[in-house]
Amino acid sequence: MNQLSISINGRAVGSGRPSYIVAELSANHHQDFEQALALVEAARWAGADAVKLQTYTADTITLDSDGEPFTIHGTIWDGRRLHELYQEASTPWEWHAGLQNAARDRGLDFFSAPFDETAVDFLCTLGVPAFKIASFECVDIPLLRKVARTGKPVIVSTGMATLEEVREAIATLEGEGCREVALLKCVSSYPAPPSDMNLRTIPHMAETFKVPVGLSDHSLGLVGPVAAVALGACIVEKHITLSRAVPGPDSAFSLEPSEFRSMVEAIRTTEVALGSVTYGGSASETKSRALRRSLFVTRDVAEGEEFTEANVRSIRPGDGLHTRHLPEVLGRRAVRPIARGTPLSWDLVGGRSEEST
Repeated sequence: MNQLSISINGRAVGSGRPSYIVAELSANHHQDFEQALALVEAARWAGADAVKLQTYTADTITLDSDGEPFTIHGTIWDGRRLHELYQEASTPWEWHAGLQNAARDRGLDFFSAPFDETAVDFLCTLGVPAFKIASFECVDIPLLRKVARTGKPVIVSTGMATLEEVREAIATLEGEGCREVALLKCVSSYPAPPSDMNLRTIPHMAETFKVPVGLSDHSLGLVGPVAAVALGACIVEKHITLSRAVPGPDSAFSLEPSEFRSMVEAIRTTEVALGSVTYGGSASETKSRALRRSLFVTRDVAEGEEFTEANVRSIRPGDGLHTRHLPEVLGRRAVRPIARGTPLSWDLVGGRSEEST
């Protein structure tokens, strides 16, 4: 696969284009539709390009079981049963259309991550413009095949995936006819420590797979997304919450609206600052060129007096001869009296003593 960009709702997303910023609503609606609507509005206010949901039910993603394998250990959800957690975190399917309309009314793209084949079918009835594959589902080959057959662009989070697993996921999607794939570097840890982010993988991933690459970020703060964009990320996905003070499954690693807005602004500034490969000074530096160093007469010089290091120096500003000419000037004679502070020019420089005899 060799693609510079994918198209979402007619917008090209890829290298060399403004970063596509996705606000992940996840469980931060706290099972309140009005809060979900408020999150969509917050995403718009913060400058996101899209809002994303997760489409599953507790029964489609796991089993209602008290068995030890179905109890979480070693994460912020330690001790909780999977089924219980996913009941709390899931977004009711009957909300999707209303949230999609709210997003559309605000100029935002709307799509979701399906977690089983029934979710794919449901999202197709809504006409979503793209699909997201969550990092834990990157190795779900049947799900990848199902999503690929929709013909929609697919964004794949790669948290925990080995290089070969990423290769297999892309091959699976491509084998079922998917022609638009993007990858997201991701650390499936909540929150993700900066030491585990390894953002240098982003350009390597782009070079290896020749597809657009971005970041699905679960770290705290703004540094990760901004650094990722500086390294070439063209998609940034980040959880948004109305308030981290309100307890919830995803609150601890989500950004509040003002923080999300600051992230977007920092990303946009970074994109402008990256610019292009340029030498020779920018437009804003034009007036500063006058302050560069050049050759000046630094003591009064009489007619016929020899130029020496005592009376000619490289100083600011830049009105005189280029500093490269200092060896040529030293040892020559002044053609007329020159006052201290005069920029040196060739019409003030005569020959050397031996040349005048």
